[in-house]
Amino acid sequence: MRARARCAVLMACLAISGTWIPVHALGEAAKHEERAEPSVWWGWANFAILAGALGYLIAKNAGPWFVSRSIAIRRGIGDAEEIRAKAEAVAAVVERKLAGLESEIASLRADAHREQEAETERVRQQTAADMARLREHAASEIAAAGKAARLELKRYGAQLAVGLAEEKIRRQMTPGVQAALVASFTRDLGQPSSGPHPSK
Repeated sequence: MRARARCAVLMACLAISGTWIPVHALGEAAKHEERAEPSVWWGWANFAILAGALGYLIAKNAGPWFVSRSIAIRRGIGDAEEIRAKAEAVAAVVERKLAGLESEIASLRADAHREQEAETERVRQQTAADMARLREHAASEIAAAGKAARLELKRYGAQLAVGLAEEKIRRQMTPGVQAALVASFTRDLGQPSSGPHPSK
């Protein structure tokens, strides 16, 4: 802060001297042209005083400023080195994690492949078992349907045979046969039940 204040004072002195010397020189030249020689010496003396003051301030303040600036630069370099070392360590950790991630991904892929093969085998076995059950059920259904069809066929055959027998009996039942049957039935009713039936 003191260095900045001194620099500000120095700049103000330079500004004043930079404007005072030409104005003073012009005023002196306009008023007294015959005195040009002493005013030039006065300007050089003023310049020497200002240059000396400036040199003194620079010599007094430049050394500590450069030292503090050098320390700040060294500190910045040290901080940069530390940041670079930390970044390299983080990068190494990330690279190790990436290498581990690749191996983990390969392991996950292998596990997924094995699980897929096991699931495929399980589905195949389940499908084969379901097909066997379906075949067995179909065979039992076919057997039951065949048995029911045979029973229905037997029943139909019996009905057909009875119908044919009835039709045959009706065709053979003439009035003479009916009269003979009635007479035979009446004759059988007239005989005692204990005695033997006469042979025809």
